[in-house]
Amino acid sequence: MAPQEAVRAWRVGDQVSLQRTPRYLKTADPMPMLRPPDLVGIDEVGTVVGLRALGQLAVRFRRGTFLVEAEAVSAASGSEGSDSEGKDGAQG
Repeated sequence: MAPQEAVRAWRVGDQVSLQRTPRYLKTADPMPMLRPPDLVGIDEVGTVVGLRALGQLAVRFRRGTFLVEAEAVSAASGSEGSDSEGKDGAQG
């Protein structure tokens, strides 16, 4: 899959987790910095906050927002059903 096609598979607000530990993490700041990979665990769930060029996503994790290759993330397990709750219960 081409990098741009991988990015199109995701939308802002999607819950994702890493499939593998990267060699380093690159911050999504205007002046990016390289950070050690142990800031984000494999089991940590992040939120897509932006779609970037060259097949990268800006993902907000607990310890910061990082640029991650779109092919290196998968949908977070346990996040289904959160959008549909509360639609039928409001009767007045």
